[in-house]
Amino acid sequence: MKYKIIGEPLPVVICDVEPGETIITESGSMSWMSPNMKMETGSHGGLGKAIGRMFAGEKLFQNKYTSQGGTGQIAFASSFPGSIRVFNITPEEPMIVQKSGFLASESTVEISVYFQKKIGVGFFGGEGFIMQRLSGNGTAFIEIDGTAVEYDLQDGQSIIVDTGYLAAMSASCKMEITTVPGIKNKLFGGEGLFNTVIYGPGKVILQSMPKNVVAGALYVGVPSVNNNG
Repeated sequence: MKYKIIGEPLPVVICDVEPGETIITESGSMSWMSPNMKMETGSHGGLGKAIGRMFAGEKLFQNKYTSQGGTGQIAFASSFPGSIRVFNITPEEPMIVQKSGFLASESTVEISVYFQKKIGVGFFGGEGFIMQRLSGNGTAFIEIDGTAVEYDLQDGQSIIVDTGYLAAMSASCKMEITTVPGIKNKLFGGEGLFNTVIYGPGKVILQSMPKNVVAGALYVGVPSVNNNG
């Protein structure tokens, strides 16, 4: 498979698919394709894995697109202003991504649910108790809200991340929750009561414009409506 990513801030990845090669995606994510791309909808991996993907922010069913009778082309557009990143998934280097971050991948990549081991991470970290795990072997495309910023953390290094800004991380990274120090900081700092701390070793991808932050800013900026006229 060959691919190119074009356009900002609403990018699209256009994939040239070899004969017999298959691309998987969440149902409804295809933007356009050549006539020789055959679509097949299914739970893929069984009902148990499908339910797990649903908890991780994906839909119950996925679509498989297979090129027939020659090279085919298929495109997947971002659903939010931002960027599309490419991950090379291997058995040694699976990735953990935010809910609804998965866009498309080769059929050899498996999407499953990833539960945070420490329950406090899920309830207070803001990144979600449930995330997505991409494993197997192949190319995967991930949606990033806003601009992607990447850090390679060494063993013993860490980074503090505010709510929603974590887009993806290596499965080798660890996530913990710490309280914001100081009463004044907690009450008046505007950063909430907790911080998410990511520990290396591994890769961390942050995003500059999380959907929840944008939604909150729009909500504050919209004047209230008087239903009484």
